[in-house]
Amino acid sequence: MPEANPVCERLAIVGLGLIGSSIARGARQYGLARSIVAIDRDPAVIERVQALGLADEATGEAEGVAGADLVILCVPVGAVGAVAEAMAPHLKPGAIVSDVGSVKASVVAAVSPHLPEGVHFVPAHPVAGTEYSGPDAGFSTLFSGRWCILTPPEGTDKAATARVQAFWEGLGAIVESMTPEHHDLVLAITSHVPHLIAYNIVGTAADLEAVTQSEVIKFSAGGFRDFTRIAASDPTMWRDVFLTNKDAVLEMLGRFNEDLAALARAIRWGDGDALFDLFTRTRAIRRGIVALGQETAEADFGRSRTPPEPAKDEPVSGR
Repeated sequence: MPEANPVCERLAIVGLGLIGSSIARGARQYGLARSIVAIDRDPAVIERVQALGLADEATGEAEGVAGADLVILCVPVGAVGAVAEAMAPHLKPGAIVSDVGSVKASVVAAVSPHLPEGVHFVPAHPVAGTEYSGPDAGFSTLFSGRWCILTPPEGTDKAATARVQAFWEGLGAIVESMTPEHHDLVLAITSHVPHLIAYNIVGTAADLEAVTQSEVIKFSAGGFRDFTRIAASDPTMWRDVFLTNKDAVLEMLGRFNEDLAALARAIRWGDGDALFDLFTRTRAIRRGIVALGQETAEADFGRSRTPPEPAKDEPVSGR
């Protein structure tokens, strides 16, 4: 493993699910940390982390962050406040705390009050994922070519922000910065509402009395299968996302409902021109996403069609 210029000496990852385990794999593969400590309260997760060799140390205790110069919280957004409070006494002066949550304003409000003076908080959101979860689901290239949005609150130490940016760029991400509030509005329409729609569509299909669940599965077309992929995402994580970003989600959902009503009227009255205009505009948006390199021409809702690296009870190479 190349270790000439690691971004941090000791990296602590709190929560070893899909994102946390992918960070551990990537940090190991690309030499971003001299040592990695994995922290998770689930003993079964710790056992898998040790079996897979994802970290130099693995513990279920908050004290594991001691001595770390970079701590990344990879837990549901509803849990970050309690985690920050538990680990705060063990953070060393000058440490950088970051996260991976899909909501930012509420995370800043939940975490910041617990951090000691001299500890820097640089929130981050890697816009990447799959429908899989757990330490076996991660893979080192998950963030390659994907956006990672940093949302440092006003007054955040610039050197700390630059260090977090360097870490994510080391994982292959494309880094952008914006305010926490703007992030939440943007992600409400690009991620949160689409997930809510997917959950609802799949739930509606499953509840149709005239269609059996076996028929839903048997005759699923490509579009519906893409929705089911989203709807298979972690329930705890997405429950917390909707509850902590409810204002932005409800604002975007209201706009969506208005547009959906207009679309229903066009279908009802046979307004083909309105339908054609909408489909033409949305097609252009899709092509723009492909042109930016954020997707292939094949629809997959941002999910990798390559299965995660197979789990093996072998240490990650490059240790």
